[in-house]
Amino acid sequence: MTSTSHLPHSPRSATVLPRGYGGLLLYLDYDGVLHHHNVLWHPERGPYDGPPGFQLFEHVALLERLLEPHPDVQIVLSTAWVRRYGVYTTSKRLPPKLRSRVIGATYHSKMDEAEFIAKPRGVQVQEDTMRRQPLRWVALDDVDEGWPGERSHIFIADEALGLGAPGAADSVRTLLQSVFG
Repeated sequence: MTSTSHLPHSPRSATVLPRGYGGLLLYLDYDGVLHHHNVLWHPERGPYDGPPGFQLFEHVALLERLLEPHPDVQIVLSTAWVRRYGVYTTSKRLPPKLRSRVIGATYHSKMDEAEFIAKPRGVQVQEDTMRRQPLRWVALDDVDEGWPGERSHIFIADEALGLGAPGAADSVRTLLQSVFG
């Protein structure tokens, strides 16, 4: 009889949980939420202001104030900017207090981009919630398409005025309070 007690035990493969697993998450779109949805893009300069009278990230300070009472809420970017610039560069457009909350995005480089783009934003977010399994979550978007199931945790912004639309800040404040406490 051969003894195997002297053989090293193979370590169990550790399960790596995605960032934000079991946490409080805010799924954040940029265009139509933080600024006008029609952002202009130049091949050398990148994104720049949209129509006259609007500017990029004009509502970012408002979002920062709305999230102040909820310090444990982390941000998952659900914006097309991530596909073009990546999470790091996309999050650098946010002020430091918001940037420090960013833990990832609904899209990542290991995904099939064409397959991802073909899905409505609501499905993209839903698939991410199935992966991260947050305790609670809220989505801020300007596209009212493809949001399956219960919608009480989704704010659909006016695509031109975003969070700056009349009553939008109060609606988002109420939503954050009702979902995150």
